[in-house]
Amino acid sequence: MRWPAVLWVVRHGQSAGNVARDHATELGLPRIPLTHRDVDVPLSKLGQEQARALGRWFAEAHEDGRPDVLLSSPYVRAVQTAQLFREEGGCAPDEPVCIDERLREKEFGILDGLTTTGIRDLQPQQAEFRRLLGKFYHRPPGGESWVDVIFRLRALLDTVSLHHAGRRVMIVAHQVVVLCLRYIIEGLDEERILAIDREGDVANCGITEYRFERLSNGHGHLALARYNVTAPMVADDTAVTAEPDAMVASRG
Repeated sequence: MRWPAVLWVVRHGQSAGNVARDHATELGLPRIPLTHRDVDVPLSKLGQEQARALGRWFAEAHEDGRPDVLLSSPYVRAVQTAQLFREEGGCAPDEPVCIDERLREKEFGILDGLTTTGIRDLQPQQAEFRRLLGKFYHRPPGGESWVDVIFRLRALLDTVSLHHAGRRVMIVAHQVVVLCLRYIIEGLDEERILAIDREGDVANCGITEYRFERLSNGHGHLALARYNVTAPMVADDTAVTAEPDAMVASRG
């Protein structure tokens, strides 16, 4: 078996940056007022509750099928989500949270911290480039395109298949990472993945699950079992949120 038996991809819980972005957007501000680097933005109180709800749900509903590998983006909000998930019994208490930099958030470069209004007013050339190229290929100066994220995630999946074949793996990362992993694993194209993106944001602590299916020719693949499931928050009566990550509010 080349792939994990089960692969869960989870977006981090709501962050303090998500809250700040909403506030800045409501006020029409060009910049999001944050005192942290994007990598250091922590979970909000609600985000902590979401991560705990996720852990309790796995502890209760997946007694024989909890993750035995826990991979996380190095960003604080993702690491905190993984740690709180573990504290609530989502996986074994001694399971390490393995940090992999390839799971980091998409880098926004010159657009860091700008709202949609800010991009339009302060970086009109980049706003026009994005309109012409589309969000899949547009790379702001100092930042990444979706294609750049996909490039590093292909390497990440090679590592997962090499070291964690046949195991139950959970990845805790970011919205664009969730979508780009779908693009790779399911063999999607630009049009299809952007259509999925337009259908709605990935929920904070929403679960995307793949299961290994063996084919008649002896080979196998990861098959999508569910996408963006928020059952843990619903079961725990915890609010569901799905805001874009904070450093760039524009979705386009």
